[in-house]
Amino acid sequence: MASKHVTIKAPHADPDDSPAALLNQLVRQILRKKDGEDVSEHFQYAVKFLSSNIAPSVAKDEFHVAEKIKRKLARESRESDAAHFLELHRKLQSQGVLKHRWSLLYLFLCLSKDAKEDGSRVPHSGAFIFGRGLPNLATSTPFVPRNAPHRATQLSELGMSTGLHTHSSGIGSGISSITGSSITPHSYAPGYLMTPGITLNQQQSVGARLGQMISGGSRSTNPSLTSTAKGGQRSHTTRQALPASVGMGDNTSFEVTDEVIVRDLVYVFQGIEGKYVKYNHTEEAFRVDPRVGIPRTTRDHIHKMAELGWLFQKVKKYVEKRSQDKSFGLVGQSFTAALQHELTEYYRLLAVLEAQQQEPEEGLDDRSSGALTILQLKVWTVEPLDRMKWLAILVDGCKNKKGGALASTIHSYTFHGDPVVQKLFNHILKLVAFPLKQMMDKWIYDGLLEDKYHEFFVAANPSIKDENLWHEKYTLRKSMIPSFITMNQAKQILLIGKSINFLRQVCKDNTPITGRAAQTESHDRYEDVEVFLDKDFDGQFQTVIDKAYQDTSKKLLDVLHLRYKFLEHLKAMRRYLLLGQGDFIKHLMDLLKSDLVKPAQFLYIHTLTSVLETAVRATNAQYDDTEILDRLDVRLLEISHGDTGWDVFSLDYHVNGPISTVFTPHCKILYLRVFNFLWRAKRMEYILTQVWKDQMCNARPIMKDIPELSTLLHHMHMVAGEMVHFVHQMQYYINFEVMECSYDELWNQVNNATDLDKIISAHETFLETILMRALLDEESQPLLTQLRVIFDLVVQFQGYQQEFFKTSLEELERRRGDEKAIDERTEKGKWGTTELEEAEKRRLQKEFQRNFIPQEKARLKILSQSLQDMVQKFLVMLAGHSDDSLRLLAVRLDFNEVYRAKEPKLRTPQVHGKRKKRVL
Repeated sequence: MASKHVTIKAPHADPDDSPAALLNQLVRQILRKKDGEDVSEHFQYAVKFLSSNIAPSVAKDEFHVAEKIKRKLARESRESDAAHFLELHRKLQSQGVLKHRWSLLYLFLCLSKDAKEDGSRVPHSGAFIFGRGLPNLATSTPFVPRNAPHRATQLSELGMSTGLHTHSSGIGSGISSITGSSITPHSYAPGYLMTPGITLNQQQSVGARLGQMISGGSRSTNPSLTSTAKGGQRSHTTRQALPASVGMGDNTSFEVTDEVIVRDLVYVFQGIEGKYVKYNHTEEAFRVDPRVGIPRTTRDHIHKMAELGWLFQKVKKYVEKRSQDKSFGLVGQSFTAALQHELTEYYRLLAVLEAQQQEPEEGLDDRSSGALTILQLKVWTVEPLDRMKWLAILVDGCKNKKGGALASTIHSYTFHGDPVVQKLFNHILKLVAFPLKQMMDKWIYDGLLEDKYHEFFVAANPSIKDENLWHEKYTLRKSMIPSFITMNQAKQILLIGKSINFLRQVCKDNTPITGRAAQTESHDRYEDVEVFLDKDFDGQFQTVIDKAYQDTSKKLLDVLHLRYKFLEHLKAMRRYLLLGQGDFIKHLMDLLKSDLVKPAQFLYIHTLTSVLETAVRATNAQYDDTEILDRLDVRLLEISHGDTGWDVFSLDYHVNGPISTVFTPHCKILYLRVFNFLWRAKRMEYILTQVWKDQMCNARPIMKDIPELSTLLHHMHMVAGEMVHFVHQMQYYINFEVMECSYDELWNQVNNATDLDKIISAHETFLETILMRALLDEESQPLLTQLRVIFDLVVQFQGYQQEFFKTSLEELERRRGDEKAIDERTEKGKWGTTELEEAEKRRLQKEFQRNFIPQEKARLKILSQSLQDMVQKFLVMLAGHSDDSLRLLAVRLDFNEVYRAKEPKLRTPQVHGKRKKRVL
């Protein structure tokens, strides 16, 4: 309260009910003086005290003081008095007559001090009575009694030796008007401004010192005064070297008590500004007001401890912000709950500090040994400061993260070398990982994905239909995979839940999985999080995952093999689409030959389907399962100009249900590509078989009756032999080295597969291998084009041979007709031929030899040369291919090294050198 001028007349001149008389009576009662004894000095001190700005160093809380009085009465077993006091206090509050009820209650509390409690502290002395509850350091001008001039001299000398200026409170005139004495209090120091060399425990209550001066107590000089006088120069020197945390203009004198600073720090610890410690928005830190008198070392301690409040504020703001964010998810809410738990423990510390800081008020003496000092407070906050610092670091690291990414960030801090810090982060991680553990358990045991806020590392797309469930509906969110889970474990977890949903939604199998009952009983227990966070990749967590993986995968494969006959469908694909059923394919070609030579636009599905059914009934295919045969069908490819039935015909195999997961539409397209290639190669074999039959049937009679065609027929046999060798080697390579070997490997992998993904992977690898080795991949496109040119030459050769035999047989029939006519005439006794007929016969023979034979020889020569050139180019391309099996095919095709002798590129090792360089 501000200083004010108070004038009170002498108590003997006033009536008994005047304020002066009442004050005098109060002083006499406190000092236990009888009427007539002189109490003027104490009365003057009381007036001085009421007129000064000295105030108790306690918060002005009326309720708090009333509670103290009630507890004090209760401790003294005066419950009835306590109840009576509360009733009186209630009436006092309801009347509203007094404006300063707190001051009155506090006065009562001070007066109720038991004398026995203070027996060791200068009993019945005015110094103690009037000094209790006052601040340790006061800036008001102290009162000096008349009988202590030497003390005034000491105080004057002290003020001059410290180089400090005095500041009057302005109440000297009021005091002199009462006593009539002419004293000059303006020459006294405002307080004991001590150098940093004097500790806070060496200070003495100003109120106590004033009381001692009034009562004429001990005149021994306080050691702190002497220390202060001697340390005057030290104070000046110390201020020359203030640290950066204390400005050069900061007031470093002892003007604020420990209790006030401690109270401010307790507020700061809660993120609230105190009376002297304010938040500096420029520096973003709590700083002491530079105008307040606080020593440099104390300022450093305050600034260091104030960091705890700033850190607390940082963590608290994060918790408050994230607690209101519903999109933060369960993992995020667990994180905020863990932080809130830490803050709750911090609040307990603050409660202890608050209680410790208020302990002196119970004793009404600031000099009590139970008072909380700044150094004690610093010791108490070392560990909380370190803990809060790590929490703030964690909060910074977890910004803009949620779900598994948040857990990964927290997990990265658990590798700290400090066991205490590691324990803190492990505890938080355990709380954060619990929702993830529950999500994982629901997924691997029930196939349920309870992830409303997209925190789990398994994602589901509800728009995907059941047909594509396995391939597209469930995926991994790689950004949400916690760092304590490996990628292989995440894939296993994805596969387990996906298998459960596949069984229920696609296979329509809701039967329980064997061995799951015992595992699902405890998957909601919090203790199992330790297993979830097991850092041993071959530990208990991996065992749990492996067990669930094995049970679920075994159930799924059993359903596929037994209920849906997956292996039977795989065999059917091999027999029909990959031409593994030889008798069926041969008979089908024989039945379709007349239809497939027609233009493609004249083919009809129903006609071809009936032919297919006839081929099935006439071969061993009839013994296959009815379900397999019902899926076999005919398909016509897109028709281009000039295509025949051979170019567009294809077999098809319908798949649906769970097996379509393996035989996807993309896989069916690959099967069709392979079928078309194999069908074309099979057609070449079929054509050359017909060529060979035609040669065997027609060559001998032609050579007997038309000997001039023997050379041409021999050449035709040579060309046909080259073609047969080439096609047979290609067929052997495709059917055995490509198809059979790849299918045998696929069969072994499928039977040894432990989950559906491995079957799908093995099947896709099988198709990729076939495409690469059958010249159907991107790298082999030039080879495939070259091979098709050779196949076209085979077709041309068939057409050439058919025309040749047609003309040759017509010539043979004409000549045989002439011979038959001669024989018939001879038998009748006539001349066999006339000269005119003989001339016509010679003319026709010469015309046949002159026109037909050279023309056919030229055509055959061109066809033969084209075949050799194309095969030679094909061999060069094979020799430079990256696949070893294709290079070995080139060796078999040129087994007698005929083409090697013609082509220098086949003789030099440069081709292999280029290949090796490309492979490397």
